[in-house]
Amino acid sequence: MIVTIIGEICFDIFVYGEVKRMCPEAPVPILTNISLDTNMGMAGNVRRNILSYNPSYETRLINQKQTIRKTRYVDEKTNHMFLRVDEGDDDVDKLVLTPEKVEEIIESDIVIVSDYNKGFLDEKTIVKIGKMSKFSVIDTKKTISEDIIESFDFIKLNEHEYQRNKVIAGNYKEKFIITLGMKGAKHNETIYDSPSPKQTIDVSGAGDTFTAFFSLKYHETKNIEESILFANEMASIVVSKRGVTTPF
Repeated sequence: MIVTIIGEICFDIFVYGEVKRMCPEAPVPILTNISLDTNMGMAGNVRRNILSYNPSYETRLINQKQTIRKTRYVDEKTNHMFLRVDEGDDDVDKLVLTPEKVEEIIESDIVIVSDYNKGFLDEKTIVKIGKMSKFSVIDTKKTISEDIIESFDFIKLNEHEYQRNKVIAGNYKEKFIITLGMKGAKHNETIYDSPSPKQTIDVSGAGDTFTAFFSLKYHETKNIEESILFANEMASIVVSKRGVTTPF
């Protein structure tokens, strides 16, 4: 199995600490550092989820050269996030589809486009990727065009992203999967419930998990219901964990 993930990657950094007093200069809490957790996020997190399911899969990552960091400052006891600081996402070079990259995409069994809309992927490139892939899924923050829809097998959006694309999505209901958080996911007017997590601790990266496991299960079974329910289950596991993580 060859899986290629295309999109921006970042370092997800969690600074965990405790608050014992307020700042005397301003009405803000003072966070004393306790621990630091760093892992690969965005498209990199999609890859991590796939490898957690089956480390033997050949997973390829096509991503930007620039370093993007998302640093979250979090209360260690309650997991309350005080602040997130993003760096490096305003000067990302566009992907150039070299013959070598085209060959990687064409020979892949699954292609997942994880487009965080930081400038790495323009619409023309996305359409080319979808058209040359055997089986393709896109999770994008862009406003979607008809060309993108027709080039991919499935488009995964969250509720907010779907509302922005609702008019055009209505003409392609069979292609759109809308994640609904605790309510599960919707496809072709059917809502598939998500199992309730033991405790919702952190929703960071849950969308990456859903995309990864839906893609794997649908490629295996060609069953939309089974694939969405499986992806829901995996996402419900990661939200019960701290930070950006994987089910296994």
